Amino acid sequence: MSAVTRHNVVEHGLPHGRPMVFAHGFGCDQEMWRWVWPAFADTHRVVLFDHAGSGSSDPSAHDPLRHATLAGYADDVLAIVHELGLHDVVFVGHSVSAMIGVVAAGREPERFGELVLVAPSPRYVDDEGYVGGFSREDIDELLVSLDQNYLGWSSAMAPVIAGNPDRPEVGEELTNSFCRSDPAIAAQFARATFLADNRADLPLVRTPSLILQCSQDVIAPVAVGDYLHRELAGSTLVQLEATGHCPNLSAPEETVTAIRAYLGP
Repeated sequence: MSAVTRHNVVEHGLPHGRPMVFAHGFGCDQEMWRWVWPAFADTHRVVLFDHAGSGSSDPSAHDPLRHATLAGYADDVLAIVHELGLHDVVFVGHSVSAMIGVVAAGREPERFGELVLVAPSPRYVDDEGYVGGFSREDIDELLVSLDQNYLGWSSAMAPVIAGNPDRPEVGEELTNSFCRSDPAIAAQFARATFLADNRADLPLVRTPSLILQCSQDVIAPVAVGDYLHRELAGSTLVQLEATGHCPNLSAPEETVTAIRAYLGP
């Protein structure tokens, strides 16, 4: 089965335009970009896809061994890029997909022109001299809760992750997206996400990158954005007014404006 079929690849925009690949975060699918990608359809070849085990990806796309780490997801991105014959890619990755893009670009820099990292984090667990936002105990408790009652965990955590308590529809959409995921696959993706440490991958990246740091983000605090900016050569850090962890849902216009300003005409 082709990578395009496995990952439910959908294309919009200019067939011969510069490729712009959008990658969604944990518990989501390509629909999370629906308020963002249309702004680039007049100038780019827009490529959307679903990660293995997410959205409308083929059930056979998920492999427990291959996808036990983010490296397997980076392999999937490269398979899509190769199959479509893409070069000079603008890769837009939200949350965990930001690091998936970092790994992919580190492996095959000739395929990527720019990285747009939306609410990224190279490591969620605090370490000596590093603030990730969570203790290991916090993450362990999160994963146990997820394993024991995924739907309950989704209902409780999605609104917290989304932020914007004055706009409950944002949290509701994220909750519904989480609840559509297969609990067993989601649990494994959560481990690959929240236990990942991609700090060593950052010096390998030579692709220019835009870091979009959200305000009051419980998943990726300001210190994480500052760290990435220091460690990623040629990076640009933009502090968004958007709060929460999902500016593609809560503040798509600000997200589009920041990306456009970075990419230029």
